[in-house]
Amino acid sequence: MNGTTLLNIAQANKKDEFYTQLADIEAELKYYKEYFKDKVVYCNCDDSEVSNFTKFFIQNFEDYGIRRLISTCYRPMCKERLKVKYVATYIDFDGNEDNLEPRPLKGDGDFRSQECINFLMQSDIVVTNPPFSLFREFISQLFTYKKEFLIIGNVNAISYKECFIHILNNEMRLGQSIHSGDREFRVPDDYPLEAAGFRVDENGNKFIRVKGVRWFTTFDAHCPYPILNLTEKYTPERYPKFDNIDAINVGKTKDIPFDYDELMGVPITYMDFHNPEVYELVGNEYTLNVSGGRGYINGKRKYGRIFIRKVK
Repeated sequence: MNGTTLLNIAQANKKDEFYTQLADIEAELKYYKEYFKDKVVYCNCDDSEVSNFTKFFIQNFEDYGIRRLISTCYRPMCKERLKVKYVATYIDFDGNEDNLEPRPLKGDGDFRSQECINFLMQSDIVVTNPPFSLFREFISQLFTYKKEFLIIGNVNAISYKECFIHILNNEMRLGQSIHSGDREFRVPDDYPLEAAGFRVDENGNKFIRVKGVRWFTTFDAHCPYPILNLTEKYTPERYPKFDNIDAINVGKTKDIPFDYDELMGVPITYMDFHNPEVYELVGNEYTLNVSGGRGYINGKRKYGRIFIRKVK
């Protein structure tokens, strides 16, 4: 394996290695404090040396009433081949600071490994930033093992069949603190910064801005539903029906016609404003078994839609 190939492997493994800012964690966790008392928290896509998730829970261990904190990190094998000392480790913290020293894992810390699944089975709540490229698999694992969670993902995950079915069944919802815009994440020192929206701070730490991130959780924050002020009226010319779905198409959430009561296909970002007292969540192309897999208008395929109907 030549140097170029090794570099490509290393870069591929680092694409998902984003470290969430402490301020973003604090802004979201404050809504769920009541759920953590006497619970075992597992951060299973973490790095105790740089992770702000681990830092947050150590700092707030007593305040949140946590019983135990487990944190495991992923160390890909290619880094060993690159002669970098990068051993997968974990911490198992019970409030005793003598237990904060990272200990080596037997494997590479992949959340799918049996070693990490064993930790998962001991936990009550998972809080982490999983690899965006493995988000479907990560969500499926959490529901398979019936775990509560608070995790960060891309807004497009709303449309994944592995995710939307749980949103539809009211088993998962979006978090409270992020509804638009992008967020800045720290990345490893050797991360290939080739995209727009990156910076290096005065200490040499690298950061990159990621668009369309959201919190996903099983918790109910018991917050008031967001207000969606709608001003547009329905006309058949502006809101054509799909060729293969008995519903009108709405291009932007703000353009939902306030005077239309039947089925509408709206963008996935509608979920930032979903109020079940106003609109019923009916499904998406997957749950409705739409022919062709997507909605079409005049033979042209449209972006993925969520289908809603006004509550009567």
